[in-house]
Amino acid sequence: MIVVYFWKIKPKHIPFALFAMATDRIFLKYSLKASFYKSLGTGKGETFTPRDANSLQWGLIVSVDDIEKLDNSRIIKTWRKNSVSEFRAVLNPISSHGKWAGKEPFTPTVSNWDGTVIAITRARISWKHNLRFWKAVPPVTASLKAAPGLVAAIGIGEAPIGLQGTFSIWESPAALRDFAYRGSAHIAAIDATAKYKWYSEELFARFALQDIRGSIVN
Repeated sequence: MIVVYFWKIKPKHIPFALFAMATDRIFLKYSLKASFYKSLGTGKGETFTPRDANSLQWGLIVSVDDIEKLDNSRIIKTWRKNSVSEFRAVLNPISSHGKWAGKEPFTPTVSNWDGTVIAITRARISWKHNLRFWKAVPPVTASLKAAPGLVAAIGIGEAPIGLQGTFSIWESPAALRDFAYRGSAHIAAIDATAKYKWYSEELFARFALQDIRGSIVN
């Protein structure tokens, strides 16, 4: 099972968030035995440059067998203590294409899903293509925000530059498919990706939303 958290914090807790980003992995690996985990920064997802970054919202994605153990763990309780709000989504993978840090982290377990869908994209951008990529992003993000069936979306990343992605919530699989394969801006971006090969690694995954609490938007 995949669990995604996003926390909003006060400015005084930014040092805590930065420290947790560097150290949470130790607890996740050795205490919770998580098979996959990534601490995430967030942003507006408009330009995928450092100016998008939101220092007051942070996230975590974890693959675990025992959700209750994770939800009641020291690491989650500490984030909760230092946050003003929490978002949590429990997901089952529908499909996943590509790799994340050299791994294929999501094994599909669901088919024929017709409910709310989560999409996670993630890419490692080749340094020589950063400028070209940044120029191509605005039309896609504008079309994303205007896409029918989109519930909410934010940018995610493991670093301010070079490791970028999105987390989006959709009313249905059909709404996500229409944006991905019929939207002109997104199709143009797909064509440009094939032409310029600006990613050294990329992943696109869809998930069935099993449980949700809180909101990723203010």
